[in-house]
Amino acid sequence: MIPTSASVAGTCVLAMLALWPVTGRAQTLDCSNPLTQVEMTGCASLAYEAADGDLNLAYGLAMDQARRMDADLLLDPSNVALMRDAQRKWIVFRDVACSAESTLARGGTMQNQLFLLCMERLTRARTEDLRYFGEVN
Repeated sequence: MIPTSASVAGTCVLAMLALWPVTGRAQTLDCSNPLTQVEMTGCASLAYEAADGDLNLAYGLAMDQARRMDADLLLDPSNVALMRDAQRKWIVFRDVACSAESTLARGGTMQNQLFLLCMERLTRARTEDLRYFGEVN
């Protein structure tokens, strides 16, 4: 699990998701052709959730690599500590950057969708960075 920090943006998304019907949510959404703002935001939420799952896997690979790198060395700070610190700071950056980007539709029904689209985009980019680090031999 990736360490996270509390943020206003994350709280807003969690509040929005709490209002989203949980039962049958994926079954009722046609993300190949969302027609309403609620559907578009719901599909953006599902896409972000999938990206976050991929990020967690890549973070695990990167941390495994950092542990291997630390195995024979006594470094201060260790590669594990550096990776953990970088990830924590990246999460704060992502949340704030996406909050700012979502203000393109501040107060509108599209603001949450813009936030989630940004979260997915930046999360997928970070996932590739972590995969690169985790796959270095």
